[in-house]
Parts: sequence; C-alpha cells; structure tokens
Amino acid sequence: MTLEIDIEAPWPATTDWEALAAKAAGALTVVAPELAKDCLLVSLLMTSDDEVQVLNAEWRGKDKPTNVLSFPMLEREDLLDLDGDGPPEMLGDLALAYETCAREAEEKGISLEDHAAHLMIHGLLHLAGLDHEISDEDAREMEILEIKALALIGIADPYGDHGI
Repeated sequence: MTLEIDIEAPWPATTDWEALAAKAAGALTVVAPELAKDCLLVSLLMTSDDEVQVLNAEWRGKDKPTNVLSFPMLEREDLLDLDGDGPPEMLGDLALAYETCAREAEEKGISLEDHAAHLMIHGLLHLAGLDHEISDEDAREMEILEIKALALIGIADPYGDHGI
C-alpha cells in the first residue's frame, strides 16, 4: 500500500506524521493482509476541523467536524479479488481533523500521535470495507483488528475491554 500524505496546518511540524502513517499502515497490513497489496493507493489529508466539517457536510450531510473521514473507492469484494501485482488501484481517501483529534487525545489521556495512529488504522479499515456501524459483531471484528495493529507498534488497546 502506498500512502500519499498531505499535512496542513494546524497539525504540528514537531511530529513526523508521514513516518507515523507508514508505521500504522504497515502494522495494519500484518493483521489485515488484504491491505498488503503493492498496487493499493491511499490519500491521507491531515487538516483542520473546518476543512473536515466542509467535507463532512458535502459528502455525508453532517455539518460538523469529526475525527476521521473515510471515502472508500473499492468494494470489499473487489479489494479481496484484487491482484496485488496489478496496476495501481485507489483504495480511497482519508481525512483527519486536528482539533477534534487533539481534544479526544487529551480527554483520553493519550498522546496525539497514538490517537492519530489509531484513527489512521480505523480509517484504513473503513477503506477496506469494514464498518462498525452495521452490527455489534462487525464493530467487534473491526476493534480487534485495530487493537492487534496498534499492539504491533506499541500502542495500548484504546477500548480496554477486549482482553486481547
């Protein structure tokens, strides 16, 4: 998977966000091998709450910011059938909202970097066709994958209730 990353203000330049995104995506490919295809492209925009609010209003009809938006471009079945050595395929776009991410990290008592890594993994799973809003079983499956990927990069279980 190749990440194309655009980092805008107000995300602080004190963190290597590109390296963090690569680390998070790499860990996820271990636990979700369907994402370990060299042909996959993902666009990641790290931007402000204002920009995410515009995107959320335009594409989801929700006029408010949110922590991460995912815009998948492949159906899950197509991803699973995809030849990993084929031509480039756009998996989708992600957008992370700085102020919301920073506020949530502070509320959870965790670093912004750890929370951003979690949201990147969460968003990538949405791009892979997983959705926690379908059923409790789907939510649990997605959370378990997130926990396993985060553990690979030394980040604690953000849910704290699965005993994995």
